Amino acid sequence: MLGPVILAASRSDKMRRFISAAPGTKQVVDRFIAGETVDQVVPIIEDAAGKGLEVTLDVVGEDITTPEQAAAARDAYLELIERLKDLGLGTKAEMSVKLSMFGQALDGGHELALANVRPVVEAAAAIGTTVTLDAEDHTTLDSMFAIHEELRKDFPQTGCVIQAYLFRTEEDARRLAAAGSRVRIVKGAYKEPASVAYLDKAEIDKAYVRILKTLMEGEGYPMIGSHDPRLIAIAQELARKAGRKLDEYEFQMLYGIRSDEHIRLAAEGHRMRVYTAYGTDWYGYFMRRLAEKPANLLFFGRSILTKG
Repeated sequence: MLGPVILAASRSDKMRRFISAAPGTKQVVDRFIAGETVDQVVPIIEDAAGKGLEVTLDVVGEDITTPEQAAAARDAYLELIERLKDLGLGTKAEMSVKLSMFGQALDGGHELALANVRPVVEAAAAIGTTVTLDAEDHTTLDSMFAIHEELRKDFPQTGCVIQAYLFRTEEDARRLAAAGSRVRIVKGAYKEPASVAYLDKAEIDKAYVRILKTLMEGEGYPMIGSHDPRLIAIAQELARKAGRKLDEYEFQMLYGIRSDEHIRLAAEGHRMRVYTAYGTDWYGYFMRRLAEKPANLLFFGRSILTKG
């Protein structure tokens, strides 16, 4: 299994330096990362809106070691929201944030992350959009869910992410499938031990379907994060059986992956949101994209060989 190996490499400074210097890296990174600055990503948002798509924007970067870096991450999102406001794109773009960027792993990190993310959520609400809290490794989730619950007191539209490969997620889904909730379900892309997570793909897929059924039969708003055609078809059938209209759930896929499917789903009347990452600290995000799908790794390998 290459996935766990790649995920381990995502935390290696030596591998970071090697991958960053590889001749073919930029070509592949550009496939998954929309740009380095707000100015570079704005045309992508506008293009998506013109195609009937929505986006969720992730300013990449997770290795935060100081409160000053956490504050800078907060300010990067506030800058993004100000640009969306100026361009009138607030209703077409939401934000996805990783609390690790806001200082969650530092001393007093729970309170620090909450203090940093709150103004971002407030600013997003002011322009008619919202924020989804991304899930990270299992050790961070109790803090993430507690921050999510706290934010929803004032900003009930704040979303969160759950990961199908974790044993705990079926219970989390039952709790979260309540009126007004927004929940994105993904398979999961962190290296987790067998004591807390399914490691077999078939078991992960089965869990995904069970959890998705809970969300579809609940009173919240499910967000289906998947590129798997079989799971997308199952999601459509579960939505039909639950009596959901097309605007009562949405699909989410990554920028640069299955772009034709983005357009197809939108043309069928589905809400289709493209997870669009940008920024200079792309390494951790990039490595998880490689780990998720062998084809991504093969694409990267071919690029290095042809550029070397």
